Amino acid sequence: MAIFLTKESKVIVQGMTGSEGTKHTRRMLASGTNIVGGVNPRKAGTSVDFDGTEVPVFGSVAEAMEKTGADVTVIFVPPKFAKGAVIEAIDAGIGLAVVITEGIAVHDTAAFWAYAGSKGNKTRIIGPNCPGLITPGQSNAGIIPADITTSGRIGLVSKSGTLTYQMMYELSDIGFSSAVGIGGDPIIGTTHIDALKAFQDDPDTDLIVMIGEIGGDAEERAAAFIAEHVTKPVVGYVAGFTAPEGKTMGHAGAIVSGSSGTAQAKKEALEAAGVKVGKTPSETARLARAILQG
Repeated sequence: MAIFLTKESKVIVQGMTGSEGTKHTRRMLASGTNIVGGVNPRKAGTSVDFDGTEVPVFGSVAEAMEKTGADVTVIFVPPKFAKGAVIEAIDAGIGLAVVITEGIAVHDTAAFWAYAGSKGNKTRIIGPNCPGLITPGQSNAGIIPADITTSGRIGLVSKSGTLTYQMMYELSDIGFSSAVGIGGDPIIGTTHIDALKAFQDDPDTDLIVMIGEIGGDAEERAAAFIAEHVTKPVVGYVAGFTAPEGKTMGHAGAIVSGSSGTAQAKKEALEAAGVKVGKTPSETARLARAILQG
């Protein structure tokens, strides 16, 4: 029961020896993630002790992949170095790059997104400015708390980290196949549509919860995709009904301009595609529960 990340995934951490990388590597290990190495050119050849687990540090993503067979990287590097870190992962040909870093310049994100495309999109990018993804009971790549939910048959895709956590907690008795936080920047790698397609194709996902927010037209495009291609029930929530026009709210991409990007417009597009949309996160959870239990 998983998309993108399974118990077989071998994970490395770019920026593992920094403060955030160290903290979250310890948490990922505690949740059962198979972390096989870190990357820091200045500390190559050393290792880090995480509560009795020694994790080696390599000089590059390519070396880490060669020595460990890694197929996932989680990136905790400062914003000004993030573009280089993602391009290094793409050049190494790793299958999945989870970019946690917040505050990356949109120009840099556009550059590494385009670079991935020029290389045939062999590297799936999740993020940036995201909480990562988790397959409960199997693997956790990012900063999602592992103890707030259980394994089950709901698939979750969300722009918001905190709303991801709330939804996972409220439906923890039912559980999740996978939860994917795609991030709220204006340009991101994996989109709602990518996750919707994966959950539609996953035989162990019975229902999909999609969390969006104001700004852009990603939710409207997702609604059109759902109408055409998704046969499983989808429950949605759109954050930002009370957001003032022209003011960025929380995420860099969460800004309403004129009549476009409003929560109401997104809600109407989703409902027109057959998606039940909650007015609050709790109501959204109740809608999902009613469908699964009904």
